[in-house]
Amino acid sequence: MSFFTKLRCLITAGQGVAGSNISVDVLDDPIAMFDDWFKQAKEAGIILPESLTLASASTTGMPSARVVLLKSFDQTGFTFFTNYNSRKGQELTDNPQAAMVFHWNILQRQVRIEGKIERVSEAESLAYFHSRPRGSQLGAWASYQSREIDSREILADKVKALETKYQGQEIPLPPFWGGFKLVPSHMELWQGRADRLHDRYYFSKDDANNWQRTRLAP
Repeated sequence: MSFFTKLRCLITAGQGVAGSNISVDVLDDPIAMFDDWFKQAKEAGIILPESLTLASASTTGMPSARVVLLKSFDQTGFTFFTNYNSRKGQELTDNPQAAMVFHWNILQRQVRIEGKIERVSEAESLAYFHSRPRGSQLGAWASYQSREIDSREILADKVKALETKYQGQEIPLPPFWGGFKLVPSHMELWQGRADRLHDRYYFSKDDANNWQRTRLAP
């Protein structure tokens, strides 16, 4: 992060609660509104504004959460990538419901998203996989994510073997790796304000698949 970006972060820190007359464009489409807020988070100099907390649950209802990175979004949903055999991959496959939370602290904004989970196409997973650095591609093959290993050296040895195997070749997409998309049915965009009188804009899909907006008390 450059000096000027750090300075901008310092200046904008807490702007979400500095006053009660913050300008917020409240839209009828929460994904369009998220798009505006996401752009503003980037412009504010926030490091990794695409980071989010992803919550999943087992078939018995045991929840788990972790931070992942959003890779794309559009009107159909929010996409991220992982090892399908990882804990989250298994939970999202067996119980395809999930929730996401974005928190942009210096803007005092939070976005909550809930909905069903779908796997993206193999073509989309392949395109993203090949856009990653080669080392990350090898790492996806080397790591049996979420499984117990005896040492870090095991991973390093696997990577070396894979480097030799695919030297001078394109690395194929692992059959156990790819994208998930959260298709939202409910979204909440939260704007912090003074005296804890925050704005909460809640959106839900009706039977006709149209978004309905309401305001919730803070």
